[in-house]
Amino acid sequence: MANAAFNQRHLLGIEHLDASEIDHILDTADSFVEVSTRSIKKVPALKGRTVVNLFFENSTRTRSSFEIAAKRLSADLINFNSSVSSLKKGESLKDTVLTLEAMNPRIIVIRHSAAGSPKYLTTFARSSIVNAGDGFHEHPTQALLDALTIRQRFGKLRGLKIAIVGDILHSRVARSNLILHQKMGNPVHLVGPPSLVPAEFERMGARVFNNLSAGVSGVDVVMMLRVQEERGAGNYFPSIREYRRLFEINAEVFAQAAPHAIVMHPGPLNRDVEIETSLADSDRSVILQQVNNGIAVRMAVLYLLKGESNETAH
Repeated sequence: MANAAFNQRHLLGIEHLDASEIDHILDTADSFVEVSTRSIKKVPALKGRTVVNLFFENSTRTRSSFEIAAKRLSADLINFNSSVSSLKKGESLKDTVLTLEAMNPRIIVIRHSAAGSPKYLTTFARSSIVNAGDGFHEHPTQALLDALTIRQRFGKLRGLKIAIVGDILHSRVARSNLILHQKMGNPVHLVGPPSLVPAEFERMGARVFNNLSAGVSGVDVVMMLRVQEERGAGNYFPSIREYRRLFEINAEVFAQAAPHAIVMHPGPLNRDVEIETSLADSDRSVILQQVNNGIAVRMAVLYLLKGESNETAH
């Protein structure tokens, strides 16, 4: 599994990748899916190298899967806890990163509320930087694991129609997925109340729908998003009850999609708000498959960024 087809030093966003690089990451991730089925779930690809998880926002799925990914690649791992760090004493982000870099990590994975923070790290850090979510900007590994899940289900990633539903305004997941599917030539519907689907997305080439049934009609993939109340999304519509009435995906509305359609969600779920429980738990749902694929995709990203092409994953 040489990484000759992947020449990026960092993973800052899907916008920096071309379609062939996306395919290569997913091909690499496919080879790591099998690792998770073994009794001993380890390969020596990053043995002797250090990965830093630098998370400034709460996270369950992303942080845990990056941690598991690093450990399955046999890397040494530093989990940084901002709440008990010297940042609380006034230390800057730059000085924090420079201090961590004195420990000679190979890769720093960062999640931060400020858009552009991973790119900022590249201006002075020696390590490869992985964006694990920056503000409203991008969440590239989420889009990649979504793409892997779609490809596993349909056997392809092109020639599909995608609907992304919900709080588009505050969603870095929506942005990364929109960019990825445009690179693959897939039409994207963005669905939600007018206040949560800003005009910028139409300028990016998406079709915007304010009616859920119309937005999911005939699509192959329905990707639901959580209402991000912690970012003030609740101020953009009258009430959760009203939002649920108009934009919750249930079996009746989902029937408007293609007969083979799947429903996705990046988590965490607000059950019976954006997605009906019976649909979330049905065989049309790939939500848990997304979680499992998160480990393989993040293994692939860490592996491809490690800087050497003469080793194999197995």
